[in-house]
Amino acid sequence: MNLEKFVKKRPYLFWSTRNYKNLSTAVILENTLNYGDFSDVKELVKSIGPKESAKIFRIQLRKARSNYRPEVAHYFQLYFKKYAV
Repeated sequence: MNLEKFVKKRPYLFWSTRNYKNLSTAVILENTLNYGDFSDVKELVKSIGPKESAKIFRIQLRKARSNYRPEVAHYFQLYFKKYAV
């Protein structure tokens, strides 16, 4: 599934914009991990790939400012450590 279709099917994750074509993979991943349910997460990670998803996630966490809620960051650190080896 391409990412634009993924986003269009889930407007509840991207309420701040209707310009779905210009969303980066990092923004799509961040919103999905923060606000999506587990089926959303599984579909996106499958589409991007677990290693690439983990790479983007880890880069986002290293930034001075992260938009991940602490419990979400903790969970997905463990998740990617196990499944994106």
